[in-house]
Amino acid sequence: MVCRRVLRAPILLLLVFGISCGQSAQYKANQSAADLRNCAEEQVLSPAEEANLRSAIGADRKTQQIEAIIQQKVRGGLNGNVLVAQKGLVLYKHCFGLAHFEKDSRDSLVEQSKFQLASLSKTFTAIAVLKLQESGKLAYTDSIQRFFPDFPYHGITIRDLLSHRSGLPNYVYSFDDSMKVNYYRKNPKLPTNADIMHWFATVKPTPKKYNVPGRGFAYNNTNYMVLAAIVEKVTKLPFDDYLRKAIFLPLGMHNTYVATTKNDSINLFRTAGYQMHRRIPKDYFDDVVGDKGVYSTIGDLFRWYRALNGDCLLSRKALAEAFVPRSFERKGQRNYGYGFRMQLDALNQPEFIYHTGWWKGYNTMFWFSPKDEYVIIILGNRLNSTVYRVQELIDILHGSPKKGVDDVNGEVEI
Repeated sequence: MVCRRVLRAPILLLLVFGISCGQSAQYKANQSAADLRNCAEEQVLSPAEEANLRSAIGADRKTQQIEAIIQQKVRGGLNGNVLVAQKGLVLYKHCFGLAHFEKDSRDSLVEQSKFQLASLSKTFTAIAVLKLQESGKLAYTDSIQRFFPDFPYHGITIRDLLSHRSGLPNYVYSFDDSMKVNYYRKNPKLPTNADIMHWFATVKPTPKKYNVPGRGFAYNNTNYMVLAAIVEKVTKLPFDDYLRKAIFLPLGMHNTYVATTKNDSINLFRTAGYQMHRRIPKDYFDDVVGDKGVYSTIGDLFRWYRALNGDCLLSRKALAEAFVPRSFERKGQRNYGYGFRMQLDALNQPEFIYHTGWWKGYNTMFWFSPKDEYVIIILGNRLNSTVYRVQELIDILHGSPKKGVDDVNGEVEI
């Protein structure tokens, strides 16, 4: 079905000042929240301009082809929301299935339905850190000990954390079942980032690290858990408050929040995650964020895409750091920057930039092409691998087959 937009209150019209996204860093420092929202807004075209753009990119044909591919995914079990756009023009936007499967609370997905983004949340953590770096509040070369002097692993920089080259042990596995029991006896609440940082600093024996810092790429949720804890130390704000203040609200992402946010008004249209039709209960690590934990909608992620392709939140120079490939010890197209996965062209430049996610029944895909100016957003709340298979969609949007980009299942982690 077509996504049904549920209207609640009238939306105030924003004043348009005619300020483009491409301003100098000095001017951008004085940009208002309204300017930032304008930067992330959908483009406004006259009927003639839209008709010309649709003709130039073959929009009608592509929409029909995309519909056929998505219907295949639905037959394959996709339960979720989809948005595909090119050149700023939404080609396809649909909602499929239920937000909740229980008999007493079955409700259809709508455009405002909010999904746990899982590891796609890392893109927000990375940009939060880059903002603090650009403002001089931290440096890529800073060690973890600058912020947490008792942290037991030394020689690790923020750069290492951002690019998954720290060699740290994964807290999800190090904090094993016996540790959970002992922790919960003393602390009858789910652990936070600060709790995990304290645990690493005090547990005996110290969990063994995986590798020497900087030696190689190893995707690891501890890296982004630590980064979120550092953001809290630097800003003196809870991580969810900082993201909301510095990113979500300035961009007009009013349907996006962090799992730890205590505000019922923004929990409207929140979905639940399922494996088949079984709801996955709250997990021991659900209140540890940065590596996961952001909830959002297809519409807000479309705003996020537009912000990442302008200089809404960062100068272009600062933002470009996120898309520099930083792991060449293994040959291949795939690489990682700061919070973003990428597939490289023959010149080792990002041809595709993306991130996937999986957590508690949720599957997410956020994939865009800087060259062909398209974005694919798929958010699912019932475990299903079709979310990650985007080869056919890429072929349609590119206009011809692009080989070797469909299998990202090995990169699907929380």
